[in-house]
Amino acid sequence: MGWLADYWWIILLVLAGMIISGIKELRRVDHKRFMDDRPELPPHRDNNAKWDEQDDDWPKKK
Repeated sequence: MGWLADYWWIILLVLAGMIISGIKELRRVDHKRFMDDRPELPPHRDNNAKWDEQDDDWPKKK
């Protein structure tokens, strides 16, 4: 871990470069065109639907 104390600034430069590159790429995204051409999502079936079809397992109150 001694090398980390000596070369921390290189790691900082790499991280800064990654963040700047990510920001530049995100600025190039045309969100309006994406929203116009986005594919339709299939209907969502939640996992509780199978339990709703079964009979209730709770004991009956007297």
